[in-house]
Amino acid sequence: MSDFQTVIGLEVHLQLNTQSKIFCGCANTFGQPPNTQTCPVCLGLPGSLPVFNRRVLDHALKIAMALHCNVNPFIKFDRKNYYYPDLPKGYQISQYDLPIANNGFLEIKTGDTVKRINIRRAHLEEDAGKLIHDPAANCSLVDYNRAGTPLMEIVTEPDIHSPQEAYDYLTELKLSLQYLDVSDCDMEKGSLRCDANISIRKKGAKELGTKAELKNMNSFKAVKAALEFEENRQAQTIQAGEKIAQETRLWNEQKQITISMRSKEEAHDYRYFPEPDLVPFTVDQQTIEEIRKVLPESPAEKFNRFLKQYALSEYDTQILIQDKNLAAFFEECTTHYPQAKKICNWIIGPLAQELNTRRTGITTLNLKPGDFTDLVQKVDEGILSNLTGKNVLSAMIDTNKNAQTIISEKGLAQVSDDSTLEKIVDEVIRENEKTAAQIKEGKENAIGFLVGQAMRKTNGKANPKKLGDIIKRRIQNV
Repeated sequence: MSDFQTVIGLEVHLQLNTQSKIFCGCANTFGQPPNTQTCPVCLGLPGSLPVFNRRVLDHALKIAMALHCNVNPFIKFDRKNYYYPDLPKGYQISQYDLPIANNGFLEIKTGDTVKRINIRRAHLEEDAGKLIHDPAANCSLVDYNRAGTPLMEIVTEPDIHSPQEAYDYLTELKLSLQYLDVSDCDMEKGSLRCDANISIRKKGAKELGTKAELKNMNSFKAVKAALEFEENRQAQTIQAGEKIAQETRLWNEQKQITISMRSKEEAHDYRYFPEPDLVPFTVDQQTIEEIRKVLPESPAEKFNRFLKQYALSEYDTQILIQDKNLAAFFEECTTHYPQAKKICNWIIGPLAQELNTRRTGITTLNLKPGDFTDLVQKVDEGILSNLTGKNVLSAMIDTNKNAQTIISEKGLAQVSDDSTLEKIVDEVIRENEKTAAQIKEGKENAIGFLVGQAMRKTNGKANPKKLGDIIKRRIQNV
């Protein structure tokens, strides 16, 4: 690949989380029994007429502004004509020559540099149904629940030059969309789908190579892997003196290869023409400004604010902002206990481990910010050891009890009074005279062994820092 430059453009299809579909009143809900969320409009029955969902427009305007796009105030829809069993009307209502937004950008951090990925267009359309293939019965079934779900397609310019950059762009785009609360962006549910166009050209060449469109990638890792395979395949094809075919290729997850599906369609193949059943309309500037006023803080804005307001490291801040709800949980915690760094350490450490183990998010976890910060404070003040604190956190989530209740019920409070700890230290020194002698000779690493012995005598309830201080003081006075 050293002689070639990879050129990638991405098309992201985003399902919007409105309560109803884009052109009818059917519920826009995932996971319902097949063909239970349909009506004459989304089934394309004769005589039915679409009505545009105003909430879809609001979501689209939010996305356009967040991606620094120009908003087209003149809204019209077009028919994209093609036949497929999951498309009941025989055409898809989409936008062709006048997308709702264009000429935007998204800045990504790739390696140590910040790069701007330009966005060519973002347009609205309706989703198709879903085909379910049953090899055992040798047939395919179709579920039209998804037909008519509102989609926004976001198309980049061919500004991406490596699979890693594509991965970084998708990660940043998903985070930005989640902050807008316009979609759950769940790839497993099909809420976010990505197609990739990839070509290669000789380094220094201006003309783009023949592209292949990659489909059937159900994760960002799969997108990256498919692009890596495809750039190598195209390079080997050219080096062998063969031509690249313009085609659509499918990613085979099991074999980790792309497979030719069909020749790539051009725009004229779809015979676009204006949608006659939807009247064009304009969006006034006042509506646009009202949407702009309610735009939430972007991930980049939150990142910069966290650095300044809470004096966190870039590493800690980056972890926190990756989950909008976790970042909100952190901020509420700081109102209960203004030790941001210590709260952050507990969130990205023990709490993150609990979330990963339980495979859940902070919003569904049985934990209140006030109770969590009370636990952090108790560990900070030496009432609990760090290890015991982690166990208490797990018990809090399991039982919905606060830290003090669990500590009292299980007798977990850390032993911290000097008189009790001094007696335990004296016993440990008498039982380990050789180790004590080594410490007195300057081998302070051996202190840890004595601390461990003292912790065993208290069943882990002693304050290890205090134990270490007392051991040093006792041995020096011997």
